[in-house]
Amino acid sequence: MKTLEQQLTQYALYHRSKRNIHTHFVGIPLIVFAVICLFARVAFSLGEMEFNGAYVAVASSVLYYLRLSVPMGLMMAVVLSVMTMAAVPIAALPLLGWLGFSLSLFFLGWVIQFIGHYFEGKKPAFIDDLAGLIIGPLFVLAEVLFLLGWFRSLEKHIEQHAGPVKP
Repeated sequence: MKTLEQQLTQYALYHRSKRNIHTHFVGIPLIVFAVICLFARVAFSLGEMEFNGAYVAVASSVLYYLRLSVPMGLMMAVVLSVMTMAAVPIAALPLLGWLGFSLSLFFLGWVIQFIGHYFEGKKPAFIDDLAGLIIGPLFVLAEVLFLLGWFRSLEKHIEQHAGPVKP
């Protein structure tokens, strides 16, 4: 398994334009929330306990993020848990309301992503490596943390291997 530094550096190679990164601050959360809303509609029981697909998807993602970085994994757990709580009432909407809302957010998020990649002049990372789909949300968190002055050594590692962020 690749390290946190390897995963984020690989993803960063496709994201060195500040405008592209900024579109990801909006586009990726919209896509992630839309996917969680879609999964939240899939309900199942294990004995007395009720679950939905969002719980499984979020738990799996968080376990992966925790393997890469405990602090970032815990932060992602909080963000994804809040999104899951917000998704449950949306999943309870009538079919067309739930599907319309979720798919609208999903497509809007991707439009924003592709606008960012137009600015970047590069294709999205997941085109070459599907791991980009799971690393994207972690990349956004890392970029926010870098703006706050946290994880400076990680930021320097990424810049050394992927290049600096351009205006």
